[in-house]
Amino acid sequence: MADGGDTVAGAVALGGGQGSSVSSSSARAVSAGTAGFQIRFPPYFSVAETRASLAVLRNKLLISGCSGTRTDLVDRISDSLDSVPPPRGCLDVGHALTDEELYILEHSRAALYGICAVLDPLSTALSTTVDAVAALSCEAIGADVAVFNLMDSGDGFDSKEEIGVASDLRVLLNGSKLVGKVESEAISCIPKLHASLRRVVTSVHSQVRVYLNSRVRIQKVGSSADGAAKAVEVVMSPLAVVLLAIGRTSLCRAKMNLDSIGADALKSRLTGMFEKECVSTDDLEKEKKVLNNAQMGEDIEKFVHKLYVLCGHVWKIVAWEAITAFVALEGSELSEKGKHEEINGVQADKKSEKKKKLSEKEKHEEINGVQTDKKSEKKKKVLLGRGTAVVVQLIKGRFQTNGDSTGSLEKLVQDLLLFLDTRGPEFDDFSNKVKEIVDSNESRRLPKVPKGTRDFAKEEEQMAIREKAFSIITEVFKKHCATALDTPVFEMRETLMGKYGEDSKLIYDLADQDGELCSLRYDLTVPFARFMAMNGLTSWRRYQIDKVYRRDKPSKGRYREFYQCDFDIAGQNVRMGPDFEVIKILTELLDELNIGDYEIKLNHRKLLDGGKKGLTAEMVDRIGNFVKERGHPLELLSKLQQKGSRFLENEGSVHALNDLERLFKALKASKCIDKVVFDLSLARGLDYYTGVIFEAVFKGDTQVGSIGAGGRYDNLIGMFGKKQVPVVGVSLGIERVFAIMEQRQKDQGQRIIRATETQVLLGCLGDEDDLPTAAGLVSELWDAKLRAVYMIHKKVMKHIGARELSEGVVKLKDMENAKEEVVPISAMVQELLNRLKVVRT
Repeated sequence: MADGGDTVAGAVALGGGQGSSVSSSSARAVSAGTAGFQIRFPPYFSVAETRASLAVLRNKLLISGCSGTRTDLVDRISDSLDSVPPPRGCLDVGHALTDEELYILEHSRAALYGICAVLDPLSTALSTTVDAVAALSCEAIGADVAVFNLMDSGDGFDSKEEIGVASDLRVLLNGSKLVGKVESEAISCIPKLHASLRRVVTSVHSQVRVYLNSRVRIQKVGSSADGAAKAVEVVMSPLAVVLLAIGRTSLCRAKMNLDSIGADALKSRLTGMFEKECVSTDDLEKEKKVLNNAQMGEDIEKFVHKLYVLCGHVWKIVAWEAITAFVALEGSELSEKGKHEEINGVQADKKSEKKKKLSEKEKHEEINGVQTDKKSEKKKKVLLGRGTAVVVQLIKGRFQTNGDSTGSLEKLVQDLLLFLDTRGPEFDDFSNKVKEIVDSNESRRLPKVPKGTRDFAKEEEQMAIREKAFSIITEVFKKHCATALDTPVFEMRETLMGKYGEDSKLIYDLADQDGELCSLRYDLTVPFARFMAMNGLTSWRRYQIDKVYRRDKPSKGRYREFYQCDFDIAGQNVRMGPDFEVIKILTELLDELNIGDYEIKLNHRKLLDGGKKGLTAEMVDRIGNFVKERGHPLELLSKLQQKGSRFLENEGSVHALNDLERLFKALKASKCIDKVVFDLSLARGLDYYTGVIFEAVFKGDTQVGSIGAGGRYDNLIGMFGKKQVPVVGVSLGIERVFAIMEQRQKDQGQRIIRATETQVLLGCLGDEDDLPTAAGLVSELWDAKLRAVYMIHKKVMKHIGARELSEGVVKLKDMENAKEEVVPISAMVQELLNRLKVVRT
């Protein structure tokens, strides 16, 4: 075995690896009952590891044995587990073992799996406790906890565990007045690092269950290469990495907690104990080297054992983080309430204690406006987060239960270390209480949106940005004399199928409804074509702003439900006139939305595949060399029209080049050609395009992909009716535009768009009985088309009160200029209109 002693006749080591096999002569001697038999344990095993290994071995015998496994061997192991103290070093199991029993003992991997069995619950408990302890540190330090405001964006790229950690920390710190603006990497790394611990611990737990409950497959004696040790290494290695990182960051927060202790004497004593007793960074580095050496030497059993030791060390660091945070938060109070010895080490006999109590009573009496002790205590409790307050109370409750303690700092530290010991009787209560606090989070019980969808509200002015964008888009569409269309959110399935090529698989199908097969609309173009054909229309300028649905894999900027903003010109028109206009509309939209730099890539479908029908294979290959070409529209077009160009050898390509020439000249005349790039590699994937195709791409830092696209589709309407109606359309990818606008607002660090458009705040002094007064006044404002809200408050602020009403006046305060003026109530509305420059209609 690995570092577990040599196997001799009549003995087997529980460790897996080299040296653990039993010789044929030894096996015959033991089987014949002529030699005693011992199970040996690795010399470095703790009692917990030894007991766990025996428990694993007993289970392997029970689930793996057949007729050749007898109950007396299982009974002997059970007796050893019940013994006090448990066996150390080896266990004598007697004589006359069968070949089957020998094989199971040798191949059970009981020592390796035993260590895993004790490591699993220890690491699992750690993953729960570190969040609560880190929350205490955040309050002790006054940390900036904005990093915990993570929310699931719905794009499928957020870590479930990371969102979970952030949510749990928010629950623990909810209502805290102590968190502040102290920034530290030891705080900002919590969501990602603790999420990694959760993922690794979950994986370890899942695999350990398999290790403990899998049977030993009885094979030919002597075969031992089953790859079990390597499999354990693969599972446990990530745990080593994340434990080391957890230890370092917890140690960093503990030191910050010490620095935040206000009483110098208390800080000095606790710092001395911390430096003497807590695991240090150097200790962690030594453990890391030992782990690496064991792993490099392929001594997996020792590697996992050292990992168990490391987990214990990290637990001690986390316990010390809890101690330092608790003392930083409650140290002064504990010092005041010390029973026999003050927590800072100052001796206090009964006489001095009585004097101290009297002094404290006088101190907290309500003299010269000073609040009573009870009120100050109540105020202090309010400062803590709702979750952390419960954790602190649990710890304080333990000391109150142990009322005979000395009250010394040393006793406090020892009590807390025992309190957070997973083997102690109180830890389960503590752990369950933390889980109860976290699970009480109402958001855990509330429904959530499906992946690829989002809610929008006033946070970060999202709705204000969207409303402004929709208003701009609608005005541009109306400027080009289009009328609106609204179609059902779902269509007959036969209407949608066969129109999108390979993307048809992304259509959301609905359940059969009374014999009709329906699907959610994939875009707004096909429903528009269906409407045109169904109503026999041959000419129309239409726009539509609505949601569409795609069964796509969510990613950044790609959703399953999103808005499209479409503009289409249908019917016979001057050649390339509609094509020019929709591209012009796209530039107007992007310019009006003020998103920054962009470009519109443009190509013609007939240059790609429309003319291939009349081309030889050689001509197609030669034209393929031009696909990478892109440049200024008129310059690249001139190159393609030069004598000898391969595009001039096909009639379809010639027509396409002529159309592009007419289009580019129109774009130049409209002063928007500088936004257009002639790109021969552009190929829109939808099957219904027949002519010009284009795509707008944002050129700024925010990577969102295409932000708008369109083209000509002359045959789509004909698929639904008897008449072919030519159409050119453009669709704006508004969700991606929103992302750009939101990012630009964040980058500028100020509110460009107000979340609300409140013009007047009407404040009335009073209570619920004064609602009629407020209702009458605010209704006058609403009737005058002013955007107003009202509030009724008992405290005197800048409100209308009984005195003002009796005098028939109100106070108008300009919040921007901080100027206040008294005006008659009868003139209130007109005065506000004049100040706000609103014209009554």
